[in-house]
Amino acid sequence: MASNFSTTIFILTVLISSSLSWRPASTEPVPNPTPTPWPLQFHSILVMRYNGENQIIDLWYDWPKGRNFNIIRHQLGNVLYDLEWNNGTSFFYTLDSSRQCSTAQLEVGILRPNWLDGANYLGQREVDGFLCNVWEKVDFIWYYEDVETKRPVHWRFYTGREAHVMTFEVGAALEDEHWQAPVYCFESDDNKRSESHPLLQPHLSSTISKEWASQKF
Repeated sequence: MASNFSTTIFILTVLISSSLSWRPASTEPVPNPTPTPWPLQFHSILVMRYNGENQIIDLWYDWPKGRNFNIIRHQLGNVLYDLEWNNGTSFFYTLDSSRQCSTAQLEVGILRPNWLDGANYLGQREVDGFLCNVWEKVDFIWYYEDVETKRPVHWRFYTGREAHVMTFEVGAALEDEHWQAPVYCFESDDNKRSESHPLLQPHLSSTISKEWASQKF
């Protein structure tokens, strides 16, 4: 009799404890993930693909000093240096014997760290071996970010141009002496300020910046 009573008390205790610890499942929707803002400084190696041509870009981003640098190695061609400043000034030049240089003045400066704010979340996709969250910004760029590390993996533009992010070094900074455009960029030559100059080929940062100016990201 005492044993049955003890068993009953134990069962009641378990039931009461379970009822006290139970909570109804939340009915609030889970918010969509948002893109991770860019770090204030980073270095990235990108493989750009467009119309069957490959480019390798060394991208140096330095928001505190208001500057962005792309060193573009064409598959068949020279090395192009694209130096961009937050006042909208960009220098496009070579460092070989051709001494080519062109400048441009854009309506906006370099991309701000949170330039992806307001992007439309599309879900998850696997790309380049990574499971990524994907966002779309004003029907212009599709941005892929690794779900686990929050590292950018892949960018696809409405033109068909694609960027594969091979490395992403947070906090890496290029020495100041490398940020100076060559002296021949400042020589008086009207042709060097023409946006139709052959050096002004569309690529990652200048493409985004020009679209940003027109779309008002």
